[in-house]
Amino acid sequence: MEDVENMLKDYEIVREGEAEIMIHKTIATNEVFYNPVQVHNRDMSVAVLRTFITKRKEEHKAIMDKRDKAHSKANQGKSSSPKGENGSTEKHDEMDVAEKEIIKVADEVKDLSTEATKTPLWKVAREVKAPVVLEALAASGLRSIRYAREIDGLGKVVALDIDKACIEACKRNMKFNGASVMSKVEPHLTDARVYMLTHPKEFDVVDIDPYGAPSIFLDSAVQAVADGGLLMCTATDMAVLCSPNNAEVCHSKYGSYPTKGKYNHEMALRILLASIESHANRYKRYIVPVLSVSMDFYIRVFVRIYTSANEVKKTPLKLSYVYQCVGCDSFHLQSVGRAVTKNNSVKYAPAFGPVVHQECSACGKKLTMGGPIWSAPIHDQEWAVSTLTEVKSMKDRYPAYDKITSVLTTISEELHDVPLFFNLHNISANVKCTSPSAVLFRSAVINAGYRISSTHANPLGLKTDAPWHVIWDIMRCWVKNHPIKEQPHDSPGTAILSKSPNLEANFSRAAAAVSRAQANKIKRFLPNPERHWGPKIRAGRKITSKHASLLGPDVVNRVINGTARPQDEKVIEPNNPTPETVGNATNEEDEPSTKRQKNGDDGLATEP
Repeated sequence: MEDVENMLKDYEIVREGEAEIMIHKTIATNEVFYNPVQVHNRDMSVAVLRTFITKRKEEHKAIMDKRDKAHSKANQGKSSSPKGENGSTEKHDEMDVAEKEIIKVADEVKDLSTEATKTPLWKVAREVKAPVVLEALAASGLRSIRYAREIDGLGKVVALDIDKACIEACKRNMKFNGASVMSKVEPHLTDARVYMLTHPKEFDVVDIDPYGAPSIFLDSAVQAVADGGLLMCTATDMAVLCSPNNAEVCHSKYGSYPTKGKYNHEMALRILLASIESHANRYKRYIVPVLSVSMDFYIRVFVRIYTSANEVKKTPLKLSYVYQCVGCDSFHLQSVGRAVTKNNSVKYAPAFGPVVHQECSACGKKLTMGGPIWSAPIHDQEWAVSTLTEVKSMKDRYPAYDKITSVLTTISEELHDVPLFFNLHNISANVKCTSPSAVLFRSAVINAGYRISSTHANPLGLKTDAPWHVIWDIMRCWVKNHPIKEQPHDSPGTAILSKSPNLEANFSRAAAAVSRAQANKIKRFLPNPERHWGPKIRAGRKITSKHASLLGPDVVNRVINGTARPQDEKVIEPNNPTPETVGNATNEEDEPSTKRQKNGDDGLATEP
């Protein structure tokens, strides 16, 4: 007992969900990476994994019911045939022999019950097997432990890490959580890439959550997932995925060029999905995204993986290049491929192009090209709604309940078939006018006969299927009613406003301009729970003054001077915001149009 107490003196007990882990009290030790702010990531993963288990059971039941129906129909057809006609007696005798063989084989299975042995073999194995999960980068083991303790119906969790200190910490935390976790979690000291390559299609779920880019794990990960299985992947290298300044790095890692647009976080999701699809296609596999989330300082995608050489041929239809205007916010998509139907057969060929001129039709400036990106839906709306419903029914089991419900609520309202979005304040800045409120602009789009929604990736973002000439016509009508000062003749706004609108915008309030969540005052964009919210220091890295933006200058100074305190890295509970952020959240639709998105440590990104 004394040995245990002495060991616990050096550790701090951290509880998240139903899991408890031991973390060194000394910040400078920093041997095993543990990021408390990733509680949102882990909660979202737990929620989606629960939905996956439910959906998997439903799919298995549908297959079994279909098989039962086909088998009973076949039996009815055989029993209705008269004996002695066309050799039907011989067929009936063959069927009896087959039934006897089935019963004989069933009797030889030791674990089957007496009732099961009397059942035809095709009915014996009706229950879907418990899913097996692989966590490729376990670190402290917190994620694997949470899966084992919180998710019902889960089989085994295989936790991998190449760092010996991480595996030791994982084993220590497993032991600390009791026998139930010890029996489910299986740690291995190995390279995750090699392990996944040597265990093809063995795991129902593969979870990749690296510190930085996941690109080096994708090729082996898409091979390790079983047919119909789930791949969960995080990318935190947002500077690479979002910025044209790092375009060459993004292309080398993901095979796509990012563009300079306000939709960059959604484009990062679509670049990652296109990269995963590319790796899967090499093995005659393809992906079906069920949920794609841009949250905090990272992106997280959940995709199911299937095998079909025929479906792989359709991949070019799901990819597009992006043409972004350098003067205004206009952007256009060009599909990589097209479907050609001839004599009842479908073939896939390169798409016709270009879809735009060399100069922007709105402002006359040049266009830059990015991509290819995933332009098919990035969410399954049914999955999003099911996951949200499940989370609400188990509110007490999610430490970050408020955050993930707000994200899932916004995702459930998105136009899932419309790629990318624009920022209402930015298109107003293009023409140098006061921005219309979100309700008025949405109403104008809806009254023009198009759809529009918000996006979870940006509080000020709007997704619509309206073409850009309609959007600019609406802004021209707005400026006509709200005159502006004269602008330089060579500015993009002057070129846009110099054209007469072909559409007379109707700004009368439309009922669909406010979503159900907005009408019910449901919070959809929450502030950061604490100051310096973001990724913590990588394990093994010495803390210096350059980490002040991550930990705060006071904490860094204490660590450098050797006076660090245990609470220096303690995270404020996500559901209890810091005093600076309390009261800042708002869902008012008719708030002043002069509000802008705040990017400070303790600010709130508000909606227009």
